[in-house]
Amino acid sequence: MDLKKLLRPSSIAVIGANDKNGFGKSTCMNLLSSPLKDHIYFVNPKREELFGKKCYPNIRELPETIDMCIVILNKKLVSGALEEAASVGCKTAVVYASGYGETGDKEAEQELRDLCRKHDLAVMGVNCAGYINNLDGIFAFGMLVKREAVPGNIAIISQSGKICLNMMQMDHMNYSYLISSGNSTCIHIEDYLEYLIEDDETRVIGLYLEGVKDPEKFTRVLAMAAKKRKPIVIMKVGKTSKGSALAASHTGSLSGSDQSFDAVMKKFGVIRVDDIEELAEMCHLLSVIPMLPPSTGLSAMCLSGGETGICADMGTLMGLSYPELQPETAEKIRELLPGYATVANPLDMSATLAHDGPRYAEVIQAFMDDPSIGMILCGQTILEHHEVQDVIYPMSDGMVMAAKKRKKPIAVMSFFNSSRDKTIRKKLESEGVPILPATGGGFKLLKYLMDFVAYVPEDHTLKLAIPESSGGETKALSERESKLELKKYGVDVPAEYVVSDKAKLKELKLTWPVAAKIESPDILHKSDVGGVKLNIRNLEELEAAFDEVVTNAKTHCPDARINGVLVSRMLPPGREFIIGVNNDPQFGPMVLCGLGGVFVEVFKDVSLYPAPLNRKEALQMIRSLKGYKLLTAYRGQKEGDVEALADMIVQIADYAAKNKDTLAELDLNPVFVYPKGEGVAMADALVVKKI
Repeated sequence: MDLKKLLRPSSIAVIGANDKNGFGKSTCMNLLSSPLKDHIYFVNPKREELFGKKCYPNIRELPETIDMCIVILNKKLVSGALEEAASVGCKTAVVYASGYGETGDKEAEQELRDLCRKHDLAVMGVNCAGYINNLDGIFAFGMLVKREAVPGNIAIISQSGKICLNMMQMDHMNYSYLISSGNSTCIHIEDYLEYLIEDDETRVIGLYLEGVKDPEKFTRVLAMAAKKRKPIVIMKVGKTSKGSALAASHTGSLSGSDQSFDAVMKKFGVIRVDDIEELAEMCHLLSVIPMLPPSTGLSAMCLSGGETGICADMGTLMGLSYPELQPETAEKIRELLPGYATVANPLDMSATLAHDGPRYAEVIQAFMDDPSIGMILCGQTILEHHEVQDVIYPMSDGMVMAAKKRKKPIAVMSFFNSSRDKTIRKKLESEGVPILPATGGGFKLLKYLMDFVAYVPEDHTLKLAIPESSGGETKALSERESKLELKKYGVDVPAEYVVSDKAKLKELKLTWPVAAKIESPDILHKSDVGGVKLNIRNLEELEAAFDEVVTNAKTHCPDARINGVLVSRMLPPGREFIIGVNNDPQFGPMVLCGLGGVFVEVFKDVSLYPAPLNRKEALQMIRSLKGYKLLTAYRGQKEGDVEALADMIVQIADYAAKNKDTLAELDLNPVFVYPKGEGVAMADALVVKKI
């Protein structure tokens, strides 16, 4: 598929051009202002002329071969129009028509897909609104655009055309492309992403996403972006069951679990935002700053103690860092400030320097020269309109002076939301100084930014173990079968015995105390049915325990298959963790770790990450837990063997990746973590396989 001819055509035919209010009229009006107007042709056999331009009866009558056509016809006529376009060498098209997969007509959508494949057609849509190309001034868009083309470096892909139109109307944002992908019948979201990742004129890609159709390519292009350090910002609907249902009905897409999607985004360094406003503002921030911060340390300089305190609290609560200043930095700033000011980070610099642009710039420069600082925030609310005598003028002079040196990024932190003075905005942003939303939203954007800065692609396995099939029936292995399955992949399994005849117990070579558990693939929660006995100290107690767990199992689960009783040495107590796997139907095995035992249900303190993964990723998972302190030398306790726990997580992820088509679920709970150097041990295991 030739997306360049679709998105940057040199000639366009509008098939079904008309002057009725709606997509037809809007498309024609949009294109009439294009630099390509002499190579834009209207096709309508019932009209001689439209908007002063000649109409042609069909695409075969046009005076030149067309790069791209826009089809403004109802669903029944679309396939014929595309066949005719292909017959005269036109290989790309935008199709607005709806009534396909999004309304349940999967057959019609598949027929269209087959037609595109047959003729090697790149078709945007169906059920889309087209695209806006600001680089060439081409508005191949079905809704009237009331803004001139201003070339920019933000590309937006949205499965909703209205969102594209709304974003185009944000006059402080400048785009390379806004693409309404619709159902993505022939060209998938992944294809647009691949094109834009390779596009040098696009610096940041924003994506409003309702579902992923090609997980293999989706993750492949995310890996491309990660390696190129080109930021992708995604706002995905479907976090809730209602949102997920709406997404499916709107686009016909199937969505996997939101937690799995979130984990995939973290693996590939994608910035996932929570709402559409954040999507726009995060893209704007990344498009304006001239470079990424070299480190995650922030500085903030404000004109009052109140503003300084707000920055200190909001930034810290958001997980951002204000490093202590180097002595030489502090001394340089002290020389610039009035004598009553105290040097700190964040800095209450008082209002005096705000009236002196060059001196204000020197304070910014001092922060820039500090190696622990990656980005400078200038605290000041910029209002809708300012007079030339307002303090923002000398302040912005100072920001521009410092920004011109292009050492580290600078941003304005606002304290109240309002419309922003267009003159001041243009002055600052033309030199790479963005104006952030008020503190709640502004610091959240900075957290997204600093997480992206901290992301190191080389530390991550930039691939997934995507299964070839999903769904189907499953069967659980017994505890012993599960452990033997994992043992084949290098997972350490404690010595244990399965005994079906109580008389055989006396033949076992045991180290007391021991545990006795019912061994059955049909009883997954053994303790719930009285199928577990612990701390058994001698043979007499073991024989009694044997009878008890078997009787309990037969009483509570009369139809269960019972292999016998599993007898194993009682593991020494340790800090309890869980390692698990859930096989997501779209993205494959997701490895989970967290506090184990009963705590996994109570606190739900878990970390989820896609397989395969390496040791660094496993350590990141462990350290992200709120309960990670339990593995440190917290309050005098011995440090846990974090390295051994990470190794077991890697082994389980390796097993899950190699069995992506047959593994449904896996649960190791609890895994005992012993003091550093003493390793880990699993007390129980459950493997559920697809059949």
